[in-house]
Amino acid sequence: MAADPVPRSIQMPCLSKMERLVLSMQDPDQGVKMQNQRLLVTVVPHTVTGRAVVQWLVRKHLIAEAEALHLGSLLLRHGYLYALCPPCSPLLHSEALYRFQTPYFWTNTLRPVADLDYAIYLAKKSIQKRGALLSHEKDARDQLHRRLGYLWDLVGSQAREQLRAAGRQRKADRLVVMCQEQAFWLVVRPPPGVPNVLEQGPERGPGSRPVWMTETVDFYKQEIQHLRTALGRVHVKSSICLEAFLRFSCQHGPHDPILSGCLPSNPWVTGDTTYWAMNASSVPVPTKLRVQRWAFSFWELLGDPMGRARFMDFLQTEFSAENLSFWEACEELRHGGQAQVPALVDAVYHQFLAPGAARWVNIDSRTLERTLAGLQRPHRHVLDDAQLHVYLLMKKDTYPRFLKSELYKTLLADAVVPPETKRVFPVLLKPQHSSPGPAPLPASGGGGGEA
Repeated sequence: MAADPVPRSIQMPCLSKMERLVLSMQDPDQGVKMQNQRLLVTVVPHTVTGRAVVQWLVRKHLIAEAEALHLGSLLLRHGYLYALCPPCSPLLHSEALYRFQTPYFWTNTLRPVADLDYAIYLAKKSIQKRGALLSHEKDARDQLHRRLGYLWDLVGSQAREQLRAAGRQRKADRLVVMCQEQAFWLVVRPPPGVPNVLEQGPERGPGSRPVWMTETVDFYKQEIQHLRTALGRVHVKSSICLEAFLRFSCQHGPHDPILSGCLPSNPWVTGDTTYWAMNASSVPVPTKLRVQRWAFSFWELLGDPMGRARFMDFLQTEFSAENLSFWEACEELRHGGQAQVPALVDAVYHQFLAPGAARWVNIDSRTLERTLAGLQRPHRHVLDDAQLHVYLLMKKDTYPRFLKSELYKTLLADAVVPPETKRVFPVLLKPQHSSPGPAPLPASGGGGGEA
């Protein structure tokens, strides 16, 4: 018996988050305001505009309008919103009309669809539009016809029966059901050149870019330009790559506890926690290996709380400690709570960026202009450009002087080199197994033991 497929809620946890967001958007009191909309002579109930969705996301989650537009477009691409009027664009437009997808068509709760269902949908669409299918839909129908030739009479009869049942519904209901099915199949069976949002894994090259009209001249011009750029890209020889990898391995080898061991003893084997205590976030004197790692890269220095504190001491001697303080404030803004974002942005501006600030940082005029423009709608990434400018300034200017300073040389000379110790257990411990041991073999010889 074949095993049941893994539900998409386990494969893609983002779908559960999207569904919770959609449910909150449909709340009758706190959700998006819906209204009836007339399309020609048909009145469609419970419609929303793209502008209403973006405004609700901005007001509810305190995010920037660009981020809200991106989030709304993700809901549209995953089929939780669908457009009522063609063309079916993957981007959320402010004036377009949308409806929320019914939970029956949610991709999180459905099993993988069969080819027979897709064939019935294409046959029904061909009958409705008198054969006017898109090119990729015609190719898919021809392939399914060859594959399911013995069932094609069933496909045609099911399509006509569904259309006959839909004819007894109101025109607005028929329009809604047609748009729901179209949105569902655009997610489950996307056209060629459109990335499948239900697939996980690394990006797959130029064909996976969000190109929605693959048969246009602009698309092929973009493809040709992309391939020409790829051909002109400078490639590094494998020998140079191997030399760089060898240098990296030789540099990091003594600092790897698995390859070179750890002093004074291995806590995973001996049970002695001295190694962890000597390499804690804050200790009176760091180990020599820890101080040496600060010279590997600037990011290694900032990633170590003690190294960052010593770097702050050096910056204070050069009267430029505000650069590191600004970088730390930007990190707090980026990884802090969403509700505190406006207050943190205001505090960082008045402390580091405002004219006459107490700890003013030196930022070029173009970066400062973009940052001040983004402060009109604060969000957690509004200071990224300024933070990157200050980070590169410290990396290229202050960090090399720190490694050549007497402060770093003193730290390296006074660092601790832990002696090796061995712990002898008084009794022999029984080795632990991750799984039960094998069943004992039955004793040989005759007998009428129990089965």
